[in-house]
Amino acid sequence: MIIACPFCHGLNRVPADKAANTARCGKCKQALFTGQPLTLTSANFAAHAEKSELPLVIDFWASWCGPCQSFAPIFSQAAAELEPQFRFGKIDTEQQQTLAARFAIRSIPTILVIRQGQTLAQQAGALPKSAFYQLLQKLS
Repeated sequence: MIIACPFCHGLNRVPADKAANTARCGKCKQALFTGQPLTLTSANFAAHAEKSELPLVIDFWASWCGPCQSFAPIFSQAAAELEPQFRFGKIDTEQQQTLAARFAIRSIPTILVIRQGQTLAQQAGALPKSAFYQLLQKLS
Protein backbone atom coordinates (compact mmCIF):
# COMPACT_ATOMS: atom_id res chain seq x y z
CA MET A 1 0.00 0.00 0.00
CA ILE A 2 1.24 3.51 -0.83
CA ILE A 3 1.04 5.84 2.18
CA ALA A 4 2.05 9.52 2.32
CA CYS A 5 4.18 10.62 5.27
CA PRO A 6 2.43 13.13 7.60
CA PHE A 7 5.71 15.03 8.05
CA CYS A 8 7.56 15.24 4.71
CA HIS A 9 4.60 14.08 2.55
CA GLY A 10 6.85 11.63 0.72
CA LEU A 11 5.22 8.47 -0.60
CA ASN A 12 6.06 5.16 1.04
CA ARG A 13 5.27 1.61 -0.02
CA VAL A 14 4.20 -0.36 3.05
CA PRO A 15 3.94 -4.14 2.58
CA ALA A 16 0.56 -5.66 3.51
CA ASP A 17 2.21 -8.02 6.00
CA LYS A 18 3.97 -5.19 7.91
CA ALA A 19 2.20 -3.70 10.92
CA ALA A 20 1.17 -0.25 9.67
CA ASN A 21 1.32 1.33 13.13
CA THR A 22 5.08 0.66 13.31
CA ALA A 23 5.85 1.81 9.75
CA ARG A 24 8.34 4.65 9.28
CA CYS A 25 8.95 6.99 6.37
CA GLY A 26 11.84 5.94 4.16
CA LYS A 27 12.71 9.59 3.52
CA CYS A 28 12.50 11.37 6.90
CA LYS A 29 12.35 8.30 9.21
CA GLN A 30 9.30 9.65 11.11
CA ALA A 31 6.34 7.42 12.02
CA LEU A 32 3.77 7.15 9.23
CA PHE A 33 0.92 7.21 11.76
CA THR A 34 0.68 9.67 14.64
CA GLY A 35 -2.96 9.38 15.70
CA GLN A 36 -3.36 13.12 15.03
CA PRO A 37 -5.18 14.86 12.17
CA LEU A 38 -2.93 16.45 9.53
CA THR A 39 -3.18 20.07 8.51
CA LEU A 40 -3.91 19.84 4.79
CA THR A 41 -2.89 22.61 2.40
CA SER A 42 -2.69 23.05 -1.34
CA ALA A 43 0.98 22.05 -1.09
CA ASN A 44 0.45 18.64 0.57
CA PHE A 45 -3.10 17.77 -0.49
CA ALA A 46 -2.26 15.74 -3.61
CA ALA A 47 0.14 13.42 -1.76
CA HIS A 48 -2.51 12.44 0.78
CA ALA A 49 -5.75 12.65 -1.23
CA GLU A 50 -4.70 11.51 -4.69
CA LYS A 51 -1.47 9.51 -4.50
CA SER A 52 -1.88 7.71 -1.17
CA GLU A 53 -3.97 4.54 -1.22
CA LEU A 54 -5.26 5.12 2.30
CA PRO A 55 -8.77 6.63 2.62
CA LEU A 56 -8.49 10.26 3.71
CA VAL A 57 -11.16 11.69 6.03
CA ILE A 58 -11.20 15.48 5.71
CA ASP A 59 -12.80 17.99 8.07
CA PHE A 60 -13.46 21.31 6.32
CA TRP A 61 -13.69 23.87 9.14
CA ALA A 62 -13.09 27.49 10.19
CA SER A 63 -11.92 28.95 13.49
CA TRP A 64 -15.01 31.15 13.90
CA CYS A 65 -17.47 28.25 13.42
CA GLY A 66 -19.09 27.01 16.65
CA PRO A 67 -20.19 23.60 15.30
CA CYS A 68 -16.67 23.12 13.88
CA GLN A 69 -15.18 23.73 17.32
CA SER A 70 -17.60 21.28 18.97
CA PHE A 71 -16.85 18.59 16.35
CA ALA A 72 -13.05 18.98 16.57
CA PRO A 73 -12.56 16.74 19.66
CA ILE A 74 -14.65 13.96 18.04
CA PHE A 75 -12.54 14.20 14.88
CA SER A 76 -9.29 14.11 16.87
CA GLN A 77 -10.49 11.12 18.88
CA ALA A 78 -11.37 9.28 15.66
CA ALA A 79 -7.86 9.95 14.34
CA ALA A 80 -6.36 8.46 17.51
CA GLU A 81 -8.62 5.41 17.42
CA LEU A 82 -9.03 4.65 13.70
CA GLU A 83 -5.57 5.23 12.23
CA PRO A 84 -4.09 3.35 10.31
CA GLN A 85 -7.41 2.27 8.78
CA PHE A 86 -7.95 5.90 7.68
CA ARG A 87 -5.81 9.04 7.45
CA PHE A 88 -7.42 12.14 9.01
CA GLY A 89 -6.84 15.71 7.86
CA LYS A 90 -8.26 19.15 8.49
CA ILE A 91 -8.65 21.95 5.94
CA ASP A 92 -9.14 25.48 7.27
CA THR A 93 -11.53 26.95 4.71
CA GLU A 94 -10.36 30.49 5.49
CA GLN A 95 -6.71 29.62 4.73
CA GLN A 96 -7.34 27.11 1.91
CA GLN A 97 -10.14 28.71 -0.10
CA THR A 98 -9.02 27.02 -3.33
CA LEU A 99 -9.45 23.54 -1.83
CA ALA A 100 -12.82 24.47 -0.34
CA ALA A 101 -13.97 25.76 -3.74
CA ARG A 102 -12.65 22.66 -5.50
CA PHE A 103 -15.05 20.50 -3.48
CA ALA A 104 -17.89 23.08 -3.52
CA ILE A 105 -17.93 23.35 0.27
CA ARG A 106 -20.95 25.52 1.06
CA SER A 107 -21.37 24.84 4.77
CA ILE A 108 -19.01 23.91 7.54
CA PRO A 109 -18.14 21.63 9.06
CA THR A 110 -18.24 19.28 6.09
CA ILE A 111 -16.73 15.81 6.23
CA LEU A 112 -15.35 14.40 2.99
CA VAL A 113 -13.84 10.93 2.56
CA ILE A 114 -11.52 10.46 -0.44
CA ARG A 115 -9.43 7.57 -1.71
CA GLN A 116 -6.97 8.20 -4.55
CA GLY A 117 -8.86 11.30 -5.70
CA GLN A 118 -12.30 9.65 -5.69
CA THR A 119 -14.96 10.91 -3.29
CA LEU A 120 -16.36 8.05 -1.22
CA ALA A 121 -18.66 10.06 1.06
CA GLN A 122 -19.58 13.64 1.92
CA GLN A 123 -21.56 14.87 4.93
CA ALA A 124 -22.36 18.47 5.86
CA GLY A 125 -22.81 19.44 9.47
CA ALA A 126 -21.31 18.40 12.79
CA LEU A 127 -22.06 14.78 13.62
CA PRO A 128 -22.35 13.11 17.00
CA LYS A 129 -19.56 10.61 17.61
CA SER A 130 -21.77 7.55 16.99
CA ALA A 131 -23.02 8.86 13.62
CA PHE A 132 -19.49 9.82 12.53
CA TYR A 133 -18.10 6.40 13.41
CA GLN A 134 -21.05 4.74 11.68
CA LEU A 135 -20.31 6.72 8.49
CA LEU A 136 -16.68 5.59 8.59
CA GLN A 137 -17.60 1.98 9.39
CA LYS A 138 -19.65 1.81 6.18
CA LEU A 139 -16.52 2.73 4.23
CA SER A 140 -14.10 0.27 5.84
